[in-house]
Amino acid sequence: MPPSREPNRQPVPSTRGTRLRQRLAELRGPAVPPQPLDARALAALAANPGCRRRAILDGAGVNKTALASALGSPSGFGQSQFAFMRGNAFEARVKADGGAELLRLVHEKLDAGAEPPAGGAVPDLGASGPEGRTARTALALREATAAGGWTLLDHPLLALEVAGSPAFLEPDAVVVHPDGGWTVVEIKSFPMLDGSADAAKVGAAARQSAVYVLALEQVAARLDPAPEVRHTVLLVCPKDFSNLPTASAVDVRKQCSVTRRQLDRLTRVEDIADALPEGTCFSPDLPAAELTAAVESVPATYAPECLAACELAFHCRSRSRAEGAVTSLGRSLRAELGALTTVTDVLSAAHGHTGDPTDPTVETLRRAAALRAEALGTPRRGAGNGATSHNGAAPDNEPQVPGPSRGAGNGATSHDAAAPDNEPQGSK
Repeated sequence: MPPSREPNRQPVPSTRGTRLRQRLAELRGPAVPPQPLDARALAALAANPGCRRRAILDGAGVNKTALASALGSPSGFGQSQFAFMRGNAFEARVKADGGAELLRLVHEKLDAGAEPPAGGAVPDLGASGPEGRTARTALALREATAAGGWTLLDHPLLALEVAGSPAFLEPDAVVVHPDGGWTVVEIKSFPMLDGSADAAKVGAAARQSAVYVLALEQVAARLDPAPEVRHTVLLVCPKDFSNLPTASAVDVRKQCSVTRRQLDRLTRVEDIADALPEGTCFSPDLPAAELTAAVESVPATYAPECLAACELAFHCRSRSRAEGAVTSLGRSLRAELGALTTVTDVLSAAHGHTGDPTDPTVETLRRAAALRAEALGTPRRGAGNGATSHNGAAPDNEPQVPGPSRGAGNGATSHDAAAPDNEPQGSK
């Protein structure tokens, strides 16, 4: 008898990644293509790391613009056509003449000890498809590092693995220094006035640049020896009210750490998906009631800053206001109020109905309410008949005094659920 042959035993490949992709496809809806993640979306995740709703929607590739419209709260998030054209014109000016002015700014702000750039190389990064462009960018980076001179990569394409799938990212520019270091350059059209720019816009640019830095680090890790990816990026903006470029060095180490942690959480998006009710789907084609129930099954963490970063901000804001959540008034106020999470809780504690009198937050609220009543010359509300206006304002027959109602204590006595001063009014 011929000897029996043992069948070739091959290790069974893990199916976890396949199951996750199938689960995310079910959440997206049948035949709905995934919405690719870009640097702005990943930066927004880092800006609000506690929002599980955004994590699952972005991880599944849901088109949040279409979803917001289907929910009846169309998104106002995005860039105007005028701003887009102005930004493109300014970027073209910065990169003119082979990027001579851009390289000069990099040398001046980040590497003054290196040899001044007499004329850097600008390799061609053209290729077919995102995979081809990504490979061409990696090759150009390797060649530029070995060359030992100034090199400008104009709109390179980088890949960053997010939730098991590659996200293709396109920074404005990457500069290779003579010592082989790599620097991300972010070009924005908002101005720098007297050497400084709007802090919120600079923060958003820093978070976006941190995503590019993380993607560059993955490319550098495949080289031997691995070049240094600098954690100080160059932010280029118009100077004052002109169209002349100026620049500032921005340290993004903190943003890189936050973004890395958030991406690690996003890779475990399967845990969020497993906690959802069976049959949950976020397809915009579903009936409005069913779609609303699906979205509300995932907890959100709304803050006014979401208006500048998320397409679902208007929907989440209306829900947050309806629930009386103090987060709708801002994260700083929410942090000051401690265990008081709703406007009703805050009002009740301020008027002496509930709350521990030894709690510093409750004590401050009551002192603020007493000061307000004293300034208005009226009895403290809640001491007698307990009549309390749910928006914290004076009754119709009580004069309105704008100063004292806000200035006492930590400002927590202005309890109308309207948007803060820096938030757009109305439903949009």
